[in-house]
Amino acid sequence: MNPDETNPTPSEPDAKANLESAKAHAQEAIGAAKSHLKEAVDASKEHLRQAAGDLRAAAEAKGRELRGTAESRARDLRSTAESKAQELRGRAEHLRGEATDRARTMQEDGELFVRENPMRAVLYAIGAGIVLGLSLRR
Repeated sequence: MNPDETNPTPSEPDAKANLESAKAHAQEAIGAAKSHLKEAVDASKEHLRQAAGDLRAAAEAKGRELRGTAESRARDLRSTAESKAQELRGRAEHLRGEATDRARTMQEDGELFVRENPMRAVLYAIGAGIVLGLSLRR
């Protein structure tokens, strides 16, 4: 008995049929894998769109929150600045009034001194003129 006779080799037409069947099965598997991969990519794209939308919405909400906070702080600062300006304006007007009163009082006192002591006032004026002239000359 021949060893080739116990295990018959498949015939060429059977081998081709098996090869074609394997190719068809492989193509179906590749097609299914492509389809599954496309579905996974599409699902990932949709998930990314949703995530981007959620991120955009969160960023817009945070922007509105920050804008509201900034506007509130700006109003508070403006109010504080206006009240401080009003306070300083009042103090400045008060000090101006006091300075005006003092100047008026000094002027009245000076006029009274000159009326009561004309000779003394003239001598003081001459002395002040000499001192001022000497100091400006140097």
